[in-house]
Amino acid sequence: MSRYEMKFDQGELSVEVPGEDLLGILRSREVPCAKTEEEAVRSALENPIGTPRLRDIVKPGERICIVTCDVTRLWQHPSLYLEIIVEELLGAGVLESDIFFLSGTGTHRNQSPEEHKALLGEKLYSRHKIYDHQSKTDAMTDFGVTSRGTPIKFNKRATDSDHIVVTGGIVYHFMAGWGGGKKGILPGIASYDTVMKNHSLALSPIPGEGRNMDCSSGTIEKNLIHLDMVEAVAKLAPSFLFNVIMNAEGRIGWAVAGDWQQAYQKGMDIVDSVEAIPIDRQADLVIASACGFPKDINFYQSTKAIFNGREALRPGGAMLLIAACPEGYGNQEVQRMLLDYPTNAKREAELRREFTIAKHVGFCTAEVAEQYDFHIVTRMDPALLEGTGITSSPTVEEAMKKIHARHGNRLKTWLMPQASNTLPKLQARTA
Repeated sequence: MSRYEMKFDQGELSVEVPGEDLLGILRSREVPCAKTEEEAVRSALENPIGTPRLRDIVKPGERICIVTCDVTRLWQHPSLYLEIIVEELLGAGVLESDIFFLSGTGTHRNQSPEEHKALLGEKLYSRHKIYDHQSKTDAMTDFGVTSRGTPIKFNKRATDSDHIVVTGGIVYHFMAGWGGGKKGILPGIASYDTVMKNHSLALSPIPGEGRNMDCSSGTIEKNLIHLDMVEAVAKLAPSFLFNVIMNAEGRIGWAVAGDWQQAYQKGMDIVDSVEAIPIDRQADLVIASACGFPKDINFYQSTKAIFNGREALRPGGAMLLIAACPEGYGNQEVQRMLLDYPTNAKREAELRREFTIAKHVGFCTAEVAEQYDFHIVTRMDPALLEGTGITSSPTVEEAMKKIHARHGNRLKTWLMPQASNTLPKLQARTA
């Protein structure tokens, strides 16, 4: 019997797995990255992909809109890279007064002055205007309709500028395949109707069939959400993209800049080189840590580990999620989807009535609970999980007793200590 430590809140929990049953430990690869965050940022700006340097694209007298993330994405360290981007623009002779920021809130709430300051840093906040995108009330510019029927409407503040510089961070996204890139524009600065129509592609076109299986993490070739986003953003054609990729320590390890599609592809390739882990089989049991604090601060944040862990688990197998969730669900819509609807058919009907990301997270989580034996070691109130199909335990030992009682003691197991980040990819077997 071997013992392994898995992050839980700000500490660790021990997990024991017989050596003969352990298929392996799925963790991020160690890939060389920049020594400092500033080095990563400057190197990307000095070596853009598919375009001239930003300073050679803009001209004095032009108005520049920098689309940045909102406060839910502070993990990208925007205040650091935005200051260096502005430095590049000023070096080209662009006036400070001609540079403004548009926070790509998508359909999220407006932000406070303190949150704006956290995004930009003291220096930029004191010198530049920042606006929150308001998807329902801001003036929009109409670019027509995508081939899939999505109205293409983007914030007029951005479209009226001479150049749009879109920024963000690239990670896996459980619907759009990847975050960052195109998502800085859609949903970032898109109209509410644009976002809702695009995101509805996450569901099968046939009611009752649930989600569209091609709209998942790390997939883009047949991902209708991704393809629809790219088609819409191409109408806007941002002048320049800058995206970061975080390393295992939560620092900017890599950055890409330049053409909004070519640089984005390079960033996706970097993420895959670090986080895409090939596996030759799915397990009877996956034990997945949400990576501890802050990624397991609530259930909503921990769902990334659920969706990644599912990829390594055979149908009907057992999943053990290790996530403290001291703040409970962390999202009322996720909580309502799991607690207020007794079946996935009713959850799907509600999602089709009014689609939101949080509702979709709740729906997909319930789908995991329906298709697998889903257990969680957590500090959440067990009453909050009753009726969800998720079995709660206060300790790993108690959770394993329940799992062994249902599935037996000999379970081929994958361990995922960084399950919020790593994406298992099942390789096709050759004859």
